[in-house]
Amino acid sequence: MKKVVVGISGGVDSSVAALLLKQQGYEVIGLFMRNWDTSLNGDYLGNPDLNNNICPQEQDYNDAKEVCNKIGIPLYRVDFVKEYWDYVFTYFLDELKKGRTPNPDIMCNKYIKFDMFANKAKELGCDYIATGHYAKIENGQLMRSKDSNKDQTYFLSQVSKDQLSNVLFPLGDLEKTEVRKIASEYGLITASKKDSTGICFIGERNFSKFLQNYLPNKSGKIVDIYSNEEIGTHTGLMYYTIGQRRGLNIGGNKDRLFVVGKDLNKNILYVAHGHEEYLISDSCIIDTINFNCEDRPTKCSAKFRYRQPDNDVELEYLTDDTILVKYPQGVKSVTPGQACVLYDNQRCIGGGIIKEVRKNNEKLWYL
Repeated sequence: MKKVVVGISGGVDSSVAALLLKQQGYEVIGLFMRNWDTSLNGDYLGNPDLNNNICPQEQDYNDAKEVCNKIGIPLYRVDFVKEYWDYVFTYFLDELKKGRTPNPDIMCNKYIKFDMFANKAKELGCDYIATGHYAKIENGQLMRSKDSNKDQTYFLSQVSKDQLSNVLFPLGDLEKTEVRKIASEYGLITASKKDSTGICFIGERNFSKFLQNYLPNKSGKIVDIYSNEEIGTHTGLMYYTIGQRRGLNIGGNKDRLFVVGKDLNKNILYVAHGHEEYLISDSCIIDTINFNCEDRPTKCSAKFRYRQPDNDVELEYLTDDTILVKYPQGVKSVTPGQACVLYDNQRCIGGGIIKEVRKNNEKLWYL
């Protein structure tokens, strides 16, 4: 009998993943990862469980225990707090300091879920690891899931071919509604539990208040990029991303404003109104390149944000770790720090991190 360890988060997806593997005849072990110290800065006190005052992380662990007891599998608990801080959260803060918009979930998959977690699985003598991600592995290739709305291959784009070699994704051929139905029919406590949001393993919280614990707040000017006039004050460049419309708090201005750029040296947030020419770029440079296959295409499709439609792109390989991605049709709100994820139809072949955004062969000065 093959042995598999499943990352149990206390949510419905990982719960059903474990259940399905047990029903398929695997010897299943549950593993709950503690990756964030909720006692830091009294973090969880802003969002306690009002019924019993248990922090969300401990509630998730309690739910995971109940699920594993119901399924009839053991549950282990492992602490990756230091590793998460060193490889994910420090990266997150460093990117914010550079004025970029990072995606910590992608790095969490690369360094924690499919590295540290996989090493722990080996210690437990397991043949495979499994998660509740909506994705597929077919003939060793990472493929999009059946549920296109929930597909999570975007977040797996930095996971290497070797890391994917012993991975199972039990939910790849299921819709989210089917997953909840299975959980409900089996009587799992997580069947109707709300999906987690927010930063990976840190969860939901007041983002600006949370970041103030780690990065100093530095307010500055909001400038209209058309008129070069100061029209407001921002609360810190790290709180804003390209294309953002809400939360600008510019009173008395009836035009629909959106963020188009940042000047880190001058601490200026640039906004625009009316048409969106400042959001359109036609190429970008990506680094931190990862391919999970042997292919090195010159043409494919790409997503620059999660759930964004695919964009046809051309790739020019500048160095081993730098690619110029061209999209002459123009794409809105391509943002430094975000992931550029590459696809060959249904196959996710990898991607990189957006380093520089360009238009007409020139770097956009306000990004």
